[in-house]
Amino acid sequence: MTRLAFIGLGVMGYPMAGHLARAGHEVCVYNRTTARAESWCETYGGSHVLTPAAAADGAETVFLCVGNDADVRDVMLGEDGVLAGTSKGSVVVDHTTASAALARELHETCANQGVRFLDAPVSGGQAGAENGTLSIMVGGDEDTVRDTEPLLDVYAGRVTHIGGPGCGQLAKMANQVCIAGIVQGLSEALHFAQRADLDVESVIQAISGGAAQSWQMDNRWKTMIANEFDFGFAVDWMRKDLGLVMDEAARNGAELEMTRLVDSFYAEIQAMGGGRWDTSSLIARLEKS
Repeated sequence: MTRLAFIGLGVMGYPMAGHLARAGHEVCVYNRTTARAESWCETYGGSHVLTPAAAADGAETVFLCVGNDADVRDVMLGEDGVLAGTSKGSVVVDHTTASAALARELHETCANQGVRFLDAPVSGGQAGAENGTLSIMVGGDEDTVRDTEPLLDVYAGRVTHIGGPGCGQLAKMANQVCIAGIVQGLSEALHFAQRADLDVESVIQAISGGAAQSWQMDNRWKTMIANEFDFGFAVDWMRKDLGLVMDEAARNGAELEMTRLVDSFYAEIQAMGGGRWDTSSLIARLEKS
């Protein structure tokens, strides 16, 4: 049995931590909302504490899955943060989608305390977290990835070491660029099929067996045409992620015309009151006309 800590029990972290507990590890959790941590313990066992430092105390590996750069800084570097409780030789794995610059900074800060750090954002959504089939993109030292991979495999279908510190975050940015374009294309295709008075189910059956197939098509077309978006990965979070993408592009010179355009479409969804809607809600701005 390995002593682990998990910080952040949102829609992703809650089941991810649960998989670790059910795999037989001793898991101590921290969540900003204590009731959420209490609920997790009732479901999975384990224990909960009132600070990230207390959760990290004695843990061989500490996992983070919080909201953004500011949240990561708070739970890592605050007075009662993870680094106030970790011991030399432990590993911190950050599953938050955050900036590559922050990942590099934390890798160095942790190293100065004898702690190893991996940036390891995930893809696969809530369903992937619940089913233990996430794709994890990892940045950091190869030996740390090798040592940590058996734990990641508990809730991942695929773990890929991308490169050094920050590279996991950069790969996740590429992932979000792909999703933005795919969802916009799918939205327009469904909108077009409906306006052409086609049977949408027949269209999907035909094209999903060819080059147009995607995870978004398989999992979202029915809810998209039913105007159902109260689930999944929120538009607000996608815009946060695309903001990271465009900040990075400004540094590396990448040309991202489509991404900027789709980001502006997501801004329209927010203006429609859909900030918490699933990212597939892009179709809603087409159907309103």
